[in-house]
Amino acid sequence: MRVAIVGAGWIAAEHIATLRQLDAVEVVAVCDVNRTRAAELAGQAATYTQWTEMIARERPDGIFVCTPPLTHREVAVAALEQDIHVYLEKPIARGLADARAIVDVAGRSRAVCAVGYQWRAVEVLDDLRAALSGQDLGLLIGISAGPTRSRPWFLDRAQGGGNLLERASHQIDLERAVAGEVVSVQAAASGVLLAQSQGQRGNIDDAAAVLLHFADGGLGAIQIAWTRDGLPGTYSLDVYGSDASLHLELDPAFALHGRSDGRQIEATSRQHPLERSLVRFIAAAREGKRDHVFCSPVDAAATLAVAIACEEALSSGGTVRVPSY
Repeated sequence: MRVAIVGAGWIAAEHIATLRQLDAVEVVAVCDVNRTRAAELAGQAATYTQWTEMIARERPDGIFVCTPPLTHREVAVAALEQDIHVYLEKPIARGLADARAIVDVAGRSRAVCAVGYQWRAVEVLDDLRAALSGQDLGLLIGISAGPTRSRPWFLDRAQGGGNLLERASHQIDLERAVAGEVVSVQAAASGVLLAQSQGQRGNIDDAAAVLLHFADGGLGAIQIAWTRDGLPGTYSLDVYGSDASLHLELDPAFALHGRSDGRQIEATSRQHPLERSLVRFIAAAREGKRDHVFCSPVDAAATLAVAIACEEALSSGGTVRVPSY
């Protein structure tokens, strides 16, 4: 399978490192507005500064879209209309109109489209769901706190949505995958700068708390914090059911433990979810199974709708209904 990369940032480098370890996958081209950056990542592959030229000349079987969220619609829609398989980094888009456009064309295309919410690919997520089978879920607590690599657009709320879309949406998506749909949200931001006090400043919040109201009556709490480089990170999800107390340790352990229905639950992942997500996408593309990916455009659009509601709740201070996607 011949694949090309659009956007040569740090996440693209992670993807290329994984792809080059897979059998029968060839990275044929890398595109970035900065040709030097593209060349550094490309190795022996071709380099481009215009993704339209890259697609026209290389005719890849699939592309990885690793560009800022505002550009996702244009690249993804053009590729899917040409039946080119698309692995689209999250969030699916910056706004719901763009997300709907991607969902619509993905539904018509013969190509496979996956969105990079990689925590859906955590192996022990299946064990968590099995342990909770038949139970009512009362409370989920997600924590995502630690350093991250800053990008110019990341610091601009209008371009990337800041920590809410880039980091909290991972937890939103994971909690939706466990507890179902969200009907309304509340949110509050900290007035204290954590990472941005080092010198890079934007108009985003370094720390925030989000409360999700699930359709089944349960609550989901999410705490996010962008901390200074060198500090340890914490990434986890705790789930409390009618007869369960379970702790899912995320990066780097990806392990599950706790009790459910009187049983001790212990499970550990064998494969990193990023790698597992890419392997599943490649397999789905080869076999033409659009519903075989871990996170579909429809799933990702629903997560974006929740994140958009959280943005409004941050501004208004009130409870906000999740819009239709």
